[in-house]
Amino acid sequence: MSERKLFGTDGIRGKANIYPMTPEVATALGRAVTHYFQGRTKRKKPLIIVGKDTRLSCYMFEQAFAAGVCSQGGEVILTGPLPTPGVAFVTESMRADAGVMISASHNHYSDNGIKIFDSVGHKLPDEVELQLEELVLNLQLMPVKVGGELGNAKRLREVFGRYLVHVKSTLSDICKLDQMRIVLDCANGAGYRVAPMMFDELGAEVMTLGVDPNGQNINSNCGSLHPEEACEQVKKYRADLGVCLDGDADRVTLIDDEGVVIEGDALIGIFAKLLLDTGRMKKGDTVVGTVMSNLGLENYVKSLGLKFHRTKVGDRYIVGYMRDNNCILGGEPSGHVIFGEYATTGDGCLAALKAIEAMKYYNKSIRELASAIDLYPHLVKNVVVKNKVPLEDVEPIQKIVKEIESSLGDRGRILLRYSGTESLARVMVEGEKLADVHSYCDRLVDVVTKELGN
Repeated sequence: MSERKLFGTDGIRGKANIYPMTPEVATALGRAVTHYFQGRTKRKKPLIIVGKDTRLSCYMFEQAFAAGVCSQGGEVILTGPLPTPGVAFVTESMRADAGVMISASHNHYSDNGIKIFDSVGHKLPDEVELQLEELVLNLQLMPVKVGGELGNAKRLREVFGRYLVHVKSTLSDICKLDQMRIVLDCANGAGYRVAPMMFDELGAEVMTLGVDPNGQNINSNCGSLHPEEACEQVKKYRADLGVCLDGDADRVTLIDDEGVVIEGDALIGIFAKLLLDTGRMKKGDTVVGTVMSNLGLENYVKSLGLKFHRTKVGDRYIVGYMRDNNCILGGEPSGHVIFGEYATTGDGCLAALKAIEAMKYYNKSIRELASAIDLYPHLVKNVVVKNKVPLEDVEPIQKIVKEIESSLGDRGRILLRYSGTESLARVMVEGEKLADVHSYCDRLVDVVTKELGN
């Protein structure tokens, strides 16, 4: 497969207004997406849903992308702020040809990104992204549209209601949120309207954080990456649960009733047992994780009589394996959880509801449920790198990896990989003893920094 020049592990992402995240690229991509789907739709003009999160640069990019669609003869529906899973759902619900989410997820507000879904809400495969890159980089490959061939755009501000109804419908009829107290942090992001409305309509008492976006405060000391304030609020209000979304609400961090964060892998273990015990899964079915998933989760899933499969990092790869192998549960340690029966991407609101369903089904707190999954101590550190040279070609790095792997044996593991969206090398170590994990990780970081560091 050819080397990708624009797309990373989750669409195109970068500093807003710096190549490749420029309005010029967004316009060209709008043209390319429209041209690609023109040959694959029964409509006279392709229909494309465009959603966004709350960062300042989204205004620029939604208009630029929509201009590209219109110039190539497509029709655009602008949803305004809507969670990534909401864009995927609405795309299928409205029978559109494609959906586009403008967001850099959990990144700083100065970043932005564009990810694309097909007509059924799945992220595009690598080979299609390569075709779109070729069109973006060679605009002469697309015919110029004129006159009545041009497209149009309109804004539907209340389209999030479709998504709200859908997510609420996934909750079991036996679950009532009355008398339940929840601290909800929406990261000043795409879920700031729909998530509080969802929990409120289901009867919960909701204390909100991160629901006042100003274009620059998305993910700023709030949300799934910064749950500290939510942890304090859970303790202050004696809440049953804390729910922290990220900027585009496709991941979640949950907090127990003592103000302690629940690991993402522990959540997946809880969901695996719930689906098994309620008959949604059966012995021998497969739970899908990634190379970053904790070894303790794999051991727990197997102890339930289920299989565990690891993919590359990125929920698009998890979803791809799930779709090809009829799996209904997958996820990442970061809090992306995919319930294949209801969604085609990670969904923070949906995962939070399913966690509540597990609490109600077993009549236990999320803390008690998570305690059943014995996760290995692990540590992940990032190293800023100058160039992403193949790690297997750097002899000093391979030497230290072999030494540490020999010491760990089958009681731990190492993973070195590059970030798909940033100039970072990620160093991960898992093992039985936290002190050893810290020591090994520090040694690895020192060597990676010396060999590749910026």
